[in-house]
Amino acid sequence: MSIEIANESGVVVDEAALAALARHVLDELRVHPLAELSVLLVDEPAMTELNARWMGEQRPTDVLAFPMDELRPPQPGGTHAEQDAGEDGAMPGLLGDVVICPRVAAAQARRARHSVADEIDLLCTHGILHLLGYDHADPAELAVMFGLQDRLLASWRADRVQGDAGGAPAGADGG
Repeated sequence: MSIEIANESGVVVDEAALAALARHVLDELRVHPLAELSVLLVDEPAMTELNARWMGEQRPTDVLAFPMDELRPPQPGGTHAEQDAGEDGAMPGLLGDVVICPRVAAAQARRARHSVADEIDLLCTHGILHLLGYDHADPAELAVMFGLQDRLLASWRADRVQGDAGGAPAGADGG
């Protein structure tokens, strides 16, 4: 699995931990191991420009997701092998880009009374779920997406605590 993190925000972010989180989320969702993901951290002017261009809103937002390929996680009980090839036999490719604005995340973290790192983890997970086709436009979708998001973040935190007690968690190599 290839996860590229690019920090153009001017804010210090633990990029290795963010890559490990993204890998955890994709592994938990059983996304094909050859899939590629890009996470871009940007400043407020860049996020405002993206939000205006793609969402029609003249303000920075916390996270945007730009899906590339129509990849979906397998159904419960499915396997990676079921995703080895799409209808045309092609291997899974680029999932897409998750764009996060750390300064907006910092403001939200203050309001939510948790760390900026926790907020960025939430936004990254949220963005990945959007790339995989999850949405929250109606109450049923919201319940599914946010329930899954909460479960993924809880398992990530549990793995990190376990890793802190016995060495680095699996996949913490940042790549």
